[in-house]
Amino acid sequence: MHLSLKNVCVNSGTDAILRDISIDLEKGSMNVLLGPTLAGKTSLMRLMAGLDKPSSGSITVDGRDATTIPVRRRSVAMVYQQFVNYPSLSVYENIASPLRVAKLRRDEIDSRVQRVAKVLGLQSLLDRSPLQISGGQQQRTAIARAIVKGAELVLLDEPLANLDYKLREELREELPRILAESGATLVYATTEPLEALLLGGNTAALSEGRLVQFGPTSSVYHRPNHIEAARVFSDPPLNEMHISMRGAVAHFGDFHNTPATGLLLKLPEGSFTITFRPEIVSLAKPWESSLSFPGQVSVAEISGSESFVHVDTAVGRVICVEAGVSALQPGDSVTLHVDATRIVVFERNGALAVADAPTGEL
Repeated sequence: MHLSLKNVCVNSGTDAILRDISIDLEKGSMNVLLGPTLAGKTSLMRLMAGLDKPSSGSITVDGRDATTIPVRRRSVAMVYQQFVNYPSLSVYENIASPLRVAKLRRDEIDSRVQRVAKVLGLQSLLDRSPLQISGGQQQRTAIARAIVKGAELVLLDEPLANLDYKLREELREELPRILAESGATLVYATTEPLEALLLGGNTAALSEGRLVQFGPTSSVYHRPNHIEAARVFSDPPLNEMHISMRGAVAHFGDFHNTPATGLLLKLPEGSFTITFRPEIVSLAKPWESSLSFPGQVSVAEISGSESFVHVDTAVGRVICVEAGVSALQPGDSVTLHVDATRIVVFERNGALAVADAPTGEL
């Protein structure tokens, strides 16, 4: 199924829910909708499913106006974060229900149900009712029911949010493979940049109802074409600093200036915003081309195998990532070193100015 949206808008009264979105999803492709809560991901998926109609713009399926195709005649499956199962049916019958509606042979139904149940770890639960299994198992049942029907378009709206860490990791690897085998077009909504990177395929970065960038996931991550795309694709939050270039010197407000290095050497005179992700900030030693800032630790957040260290500098707060459990305490003096070859520079209006990391990473 080739799905195309052209200049699609959705309004609710005077509020714009989706704004002028154009996107093409190729048959059999893996597509991630990435954005924070209220970015418009669910609203966009409901349009794709045919549950809602756009206020303006067009939606076509294989060149045909999709708004003229009744929902029941569309080859679409959708799973929400808040799963829905039939409480009166067993797990087996929940999964099999769309196949029975399609009037498949009994042996074909059993074969499909058993296969998807094995992939999702539901084999030992097939005889139970949804009320007898955990919330995570119920979510897996809902995912299995969507996958088993062999729909041409599968829409997954944060489907793994209620699952434990280990199962999420397994399904992130398995789902694209399973759906690739079926030839389905997959659309997967998430708020997590890491999840988008793990899933691969294409990513649509959404912000406040706008599509700010769409393309191969690695390209959107490494080459954001607008500062909003960079913000959407950064967790912890993106570090941002305003600078003025005068000759070969970068001025960070009235409190700090430094000779241009790295990508700053490519900038003309003028005002810009430089951005960099926490992972390219070092507390240990300078990079070959470094921007360095002294500061004081505000807080060190411990997150499993790494720590997010927040440092107050003369030009604003900077977040960096340290491996392991940080020994730094609030008030400790440190010097931050930013790899100037891996920053991304934007015009003050948000448009991309420079992003030319020689390592291919940011």
